[in-house]
Amino acid sequence: MHLDEILASVRKTNTNKVKVAVTDIDGVLRGKYIHVDKFTSALQDGFGFCNVIFGWDCQDETYDNGIYTGWHSGYPDAHATIDPSTYRSIPWDAQVPFFLADFQQADGKPLPVCPRQLLKAVIAKADAMGYEPMVGMEFEFFNFLETPQSLADKQFTKLESLTPGMFGYSLLRSAQNQEYFTAIMDELNEFAVPVEGLHTETGPGVFEAGILYAAALEAADRAVLFKASVKEIAARYGIIPTFMARWNQKLPGSSGHIHLSLRQKESQQNAFYDATKENAMSSIFRNFLAGQMHCLPEVLPLYAPTVNSYKRLVEGYWAPTKVTWGIDNRTVAYRVIPGSEKSTRVEIRVAGADVNPYLAVAASIASGLYGIEKNMQLQEKAVVGNGYAVENAVRLSSNLLEATEMMRQSSLARELLGSEFIDHFAASRNWEWRESQKAVTSWELQRYFEII
Repeated sequence: MHLDEILASVRKTNTNKVKVAVTDIDGVLRGKYIHVDKFTSALQDGFGFCNVIFGWDCQDETYDNGIYTGWHSGYPDAHATIDPSTYRSIPWDAQVPFFLADFQQADGKPLPVCPRQLLKAVIAKADAMGYEPMVGMEFEFFNFLETPQSLADKQFTKLESLTPGMFGYSLLRSAQNQEYFTAIMDELNEFAVPVEGLHTETGPGVFEAGILYAAALEAADRAVLFKASVKEIAARYGIIPTFMARWNQKLPGSSGHIHLSLRQKESQQNAFYDATKENAMSSIFRNFLAGQMHCLPEVLPLYAPTVNSYKRLVEGYWAPTKVTWGIDNRTVAYRVIPGSEKSTRVEIRVAGADVNPYLAVAASIASGLYGIEKNMQLQEKAVVGNGYAVENAVRLSSNLLEATEMMRQSSLARELLGSEFIDHFAASRNWEWRESQKAVTSWELQRYFEII
């Protein structure tokens, strides 16, 4: 749609407001309503949005180590530009028009610390190489019969799960929560975030949703909007969902798996598929996978961005701990899914539900393109059986501090994603780690309070 068509469409809604949103470094959707008259000018010329959203954490605590912004900068407005291709109407908000926006520098160039701009830069590189990345994301999330107030009152303890027990793929449990299930599928489809599958997973009150694949930017948009939208929809039913990587030490974590393939721009064929090769894996696919595996340890915080992320990356809980790959193997980091020309792809199983989709998708594509550029050969053999038992595989960092320091010092990470972004993101992750070290946890109280 042209801008005048979009404006005409917005005017026809008979609303006096439009919702616009951006994501911060953690992937949290931040936004506001603006009057339709202001939207008219903002659509053409952009608008100001306080740059503090890249200068604070998910609890709105300002970083003490930021370079891009901080008290030293005075927290001025950054220039945001509305992406007209993201036009949607919100079914659960009286069909209010909705748009996503990006950030630019004063000279009009993309802002390096903006997650959506980072992904767009990686996609542009793929385009220059003759490829279009195709992506589909899936999320697991636990659901609780709680409200924001009850969470605060209970201090996030003794929470009531939506359903009891371990009951994966349960038609019974989905039927018992039919209205909520139906609202997620139907309203998100109407919101142009098509959910192609939704089922219960193993754990009390946990669901898994698969979002229909699309070109990489659209897929990441859908993933960001999915997480935010599910929270809004759930509130109507007195439910709080969590996308933490792992909320309970006795239960599996929540994944944010990324399904990825490359489409040849000229032929529109799947570049990963070659029927004449073993497992139908083309040479390009093998180069791409080799690049992903080579780069993974040095960009791990983009897949595991929180302190809690590393509580999920433990043996025996359906998440990888080593740099491995296999054919349809759910114990490895990269699960190759061979099939037809249409379906052959790789599933990146490192990412948890707590990822910023823009950053995780950008890291995955950039790493694979690096493998193609360098003609990297897949040295590691496909894991057959238990991926946790592979002895000679590279082990992933076990905590956010170690992973962040490896990324900060990595010339490879800087080559893939740019030094300005790496410096900013590493500083934010270092802050996150230092904040965690101030906490006195319930584990410490139970372990030391009486005995020591």
